[in-house]
Amino acid sequence: MAKVKPTEEALLPRYFNREISWLKFNERVLEEAENPENPLLERVKFLAIFESNLDEFYMVRVSGLIEQAEAGVLTRTPDGLSAQEQLDLIQDVALPLRQRAGALWESTLRPHLEKQNIVILPYSELSDARQTWADELFMREIFPLCTPLKLGPGENVPFISNRNINLVVEVKSPDQPNRLVRLKIPEIPRIIPIGRKRSEFILLEDLIQHNLDTLFPGVEISGSYVFRLIRDADFEIKELEAADLVSSIEETLRRRRFGDPVLLQLEARTPKEVRQALQHAHELTDDETFDLEGLLGLECLFQVASLDRPALRFPAHLSYRNPLLETSESIFEAIDNEDILLSHPYDSFRAVEKFVDSAAKDSTVAGIKQTLYRVGERSRIVESLLAAAELRKQVAVVVELKARFDESNNLEWARVLERAGAHVVYGFAELKTHAKLCLVVRRQGGTIKRYAHIGTGNYNPETARIYTDLGLFTDDLDITQDISELFNYLTGFNRQTEYRKLLVAPINLREGIIERIEREIEHHRAGRPAQICFKLNSLVDPEVIDALYAASQAGIRVDLIVRGICCLRPGVPGLSDHIQVRSIVGRFLEHNRIYAFANGGEPEMYIGSADLMRRNLDRRVEVLVPLESRKHKELVQRLILDSALQDNTNAWILDSEGQYERRGPLPGESPLNSQGFQTQHPLSEHSSPKEKPSRKPL
Repeated sequence: MAKVKPTEEALLPRYFNREISWLKFNERVLEEAENPENPLLERVKFLAIFESNLDEFYMVRVSGLIEQAEAGVLTRTPDGLSAQEQLDLIQDVALPLRQRAGALWESTLRPHLEKQNIVILPYSELSDARQTWADELFMREIFPLCTPLKLGPGENVPFISNRNINLVVEVKSPDQPNRLVRLKIPEIPRIIPIGRKRSEFILLEDLIQHNLDTLFPGVEISGSYVFRLIRDADFEIKELEAADLVSSIEETLRRRRFGDPVLLQLEARTPKEVRQALQHAHELTDDETFDLEGLLGLECLFQVASLDRPALRFPAHLSYRNPLLETSESIFEAIDNEDILLSHPYDSFRAVEKFVDSAAKDSTVAGIKQTLYRVGERSRIVESLLAAAELRKQVAVVVELKARFDESNNLEWARVLERAGAHVVYGFAELKTHAKLCLVVRRQGGTIKRYAHIGTGNYNPETARIYTDLGLFTDDLDITQDISELFNYLTGFNRQTEYRKLLVAPINLREGIIERIEREIEHHRAGRPAQICFKLNSLVDPEVIDALYAASQAGIRVDLIVRGICCLRPGVPGLSDHIQVRSIVGRFLEHNRIYAFANGGEPEMYIGSADLMRRNLDRRVEVLVPLESRKHKELVQRLILDSALQDNTNAWILDSEGQYERRGPLPGESPLNSQGFQTQHPLSEHSSPKEKPSRKPL
């Protein structure tokens, strides 16, 4: 029998590579910087975000792959690649992206800013008077901070900090051969206003380069070149005892400054000999070096993006304040009357702060339990917890010290809370507590009643203004009991394996999602309504992806709204032809997680903290909570999911080859921006009376 030649689709891997999918996401961020429909300063901000994202990708993901490759790890990814093969692919994708970002700044954004009288001037183009002013500023405020360090053969290599801007200076004198000197650019604002006008600037490194003679008197300066180094910042906490966790975090913060170099970025004009010297000093290869035209360290453009020029920014966004929470005598009475669902930033985060503040002040509240992951440098919620502890209420706080790049801030808050008398728990050494939970215990009429807030985002007012997230206030008996028992799991030795309504990772969340996907298949086979719609940040887990493939093969429509990484390959005949994947990238960062199932005509919907990644499902404590109110489910479906599926402004459609194409209006179709639509239709504007649960608890 002749062999059947497999179709082209059958030869494709079942999964996209995780790292390349992430780079595709960052490309969509770069596309927002390129998009002329966005206000100019917002485009500059997106460019700064792109650079910051790329830095973190190298500090965390690429550094881990380098460690695997050097250690000879043979494990392959679900798409069949070794660590070295992934590094090769990343180089092929990341360098052109960064070059594209640099060209965008130099050829487009910078000239457009100049047309708006926002100018970063070269030192050489300053008038004599301004050069004199700048030189005096250098001598007065910058010279004292500069420390030249030799960078020559036979010398100890000076430590070069992660992500800082540096100069490598070529110097020579009559009695010595050419030498290289490293000069760290001081960590002060890099874009310096010139004179009285607040829209004309000079770069700090440019000013220093034109004053090098004051730092190197008596020697000849042959040249100076800008460079920066990206270091490994991903250090695992391996201790198994919680008692060691604080010291482990402190050691991690120290080690992060001295992580191994993973990427060298330097000006393309840097001479070959200088480039090789920098590579040799840091044991980096050509594949680990970016030669770049134009500005290095584009994250400094956050300074420009923050200029007070309202006409060059998105219109001011005002969050909706739910009258139920603003005018009621007690927020707890409002929750007694109905479950309340908020969608930030369209609904004000102040209601969440008020919930904790009211618990601190209410004389009938006996205790508050809270998880904290990223709370920011200033936090009304933490201040309320401190006030509650000082009033001798029982306050228990699970502070996640291992929240990457927030460890130091969280450690400070933990110590402040402990000093105030709160019970502070650091969770598990081997798991991150990523769930967003607050439980209030209140005495009412001689009985104990519990109120809960369950969110998809952090208890952080800053990110609540720019991240889209959901939060549910409820006094549901089963949900609040589940949360009580989950806090016992976090703070004690409870090893509960079943919950009434919550799906909890790493206990039953993956299994719960897969069971519901399989249930949709059974509904479909029985002729009942069956459909799946997920909205999340990342879809990576192979087991869940395989379950979604099975649903597609059964004929079920699957809509996936995945902002970032998506390893599922949609649109492959016979495998995923009933699956569509889209990504929304816009003014706000899409962050809420929603899992919706048609469920045979009785829709079921969960919200919570968990993305579908192995780390979330296996190495984090995550929570999904069901929306019990029919009205809430209808509103989330219509205002959030349907508007995202109909978005023809900020939506990108993923094809079976891994390429994203922006979805534009079809002929005769009006433009629809889902974020703008939700701004006009805040979710909590609609009341939602309580309903009896349709099913008994487990």
